[in-house]
Parts: sequence; structure tokens; C-alpha cells
Amino acid sequence: MTENLFFDNWDSLLRTFAVTVMAYLVIVFLLRVSGKRTLSKMNAFDFIVTVALGSVLATVSLNKDVTLADGAMSFGVLIFMQYLLTWLSVRYKAVKRLVTCQPALLLYKGEVLPDALQHARVTLEELHLRARKEGIGDLKEIDAMVLEATGEITVISKINTQSPRALQEVQNFRA
Repeated sequence: MTENLFFDNWDSLLRTFAVTVMAYLVIVFLLRVSGKRTLSKMNAFDFIVTVALGSVLATVSLNKDVTLADGAMSFGVLIFMQYLLTWLSVRYKAVKRLVTCQPALLLYKGEVLPDALQHARVTLEELHLRARKEGIGDLKEIDAMVLEATGEITVISKINTQSPRALQEVQNFRA
């Protein structure tokens, strides 16, 4: 039972090495062809695709029953599906709402929105941390803090009150 635990044979190691290198090159090529959007800051859907790509790479590398062609097809399908979904979400708001989270307003005109914090599962300490990173010592000095679809907290120090376009699509914002 334990005789193959650490080493089976050189052919197995060579296959794992060769298939991993080739699968890696295939995924690098496909990601390069698919454009910057595939590797941009991630929303939940992008994260799922990234994890799936890693899972396929691991499966192709280690499972002798899965060929490089099977893995390349899986890579291609995942990247194509991501491309298709992002293409559709750019053109149709209903698709965009379905696959991406809406940004959420956490602080407005220096006032923390406790219900929004609780709903977004963000702590007051996280707001203070983000403010410090922006060089701001007091939340009252900030006009808005937004939890973006990527999970990043954006700090807006000054809002044009006549036309607050940057906050148009933000959940909880009312001009």
C-alpha cells in the first residue's frame, strides 16, 4: 500500500512534468488572447472562473485519465464563457445585475450607514483602515465610502453635489 506513496516511476513523473508545462502554456496563451478583462480585479464570477481554471490545471497535471486536449478544451470553454458573460453584461443591464454585485454606499457625508455596514458585513474598523490608507484621519472628512463589486472600499473625499455621477449606480444612494 505505501510502496507508491512517494514515487511510482519515472514515466509518471515525466508525464506530470510535460503535461503540466504544456497545460500551463495553453492557459497562458488563452488568457493572453482573451484580453485584460480576464485578469482584472475580480468580482464573484471572475473569482469562480479563476478557481475553476486552477482546478482544471491541477486535474490535467495529476489525473492520467484526463488528456491535455481535454484540459485545453476545458480552459477554452471557461474563458469563452467568461468572455460571453462579460460581453452580455456590458450590453444588457439585466445580465450585469445577474452576474455582478452592485456597489454599496457605506458612508455618506461623513456619516456611517450602520445598516449598510451590517448588510455588507464590513466593520467600522475596516472603514478606518481604508481612511488611514488614504491619509485621512477622520471619517467626517470623507464625503462617501463605497464597497465596490470587487470587494474594494473606495474613498471619495469630495462629491460634486450638483451632479454626483460617480455614485449613480451605488446601492443606497439617493441624490
